[in-house]
Amino acid sequence: MSTMSAKIVHISIARDWREVYDYASRPENMPFWASGLASGLTQDGDDWIAEGTLGTARVRFAPRNDFGVIDHWVTLESDLQVYNALRIVPNGDGCEVMFTVLQLPGMETAQFMADAAHVMRDLKTLKELMER
Repeated sequence: MSTMSAKIVHISIARDWREVYDYASRPENMPFWASGLASGLTQDGDDWIAEGTLGTARVRFAPRNDFGVIDHWVTLESDLQVYNALRIVPNGDGCEVMFTVLQLPGMETAQFMADAAHVMRDLKTLKELMER
């Protein structure tokens, strides 16, 4: 597979990175800020199951860690697996939240840009929650 186009969507949050990581990395909190998972996640062993517009998806998260990594793999009913790199990094008293959006093979540029805009909306929601 050739290298895909990528866009790093990020936002600054005025809250300690460890607190943001602790909240954002918990699958049970994701429906509150990640609109693609608004229907909620149900645990199934080490994975989580999400119902969405594309059907049922299986989500596997990177193990909890001290590095702010919330990477996750989403496997759709079509068996397409999408890798999502999500990082929380310190920035002074606050943090940066960065999500790498990849343009999947066959994805039109307009859809790629729409996906990036969707991620930005989600990150803004996370920021609002964390800065209350």
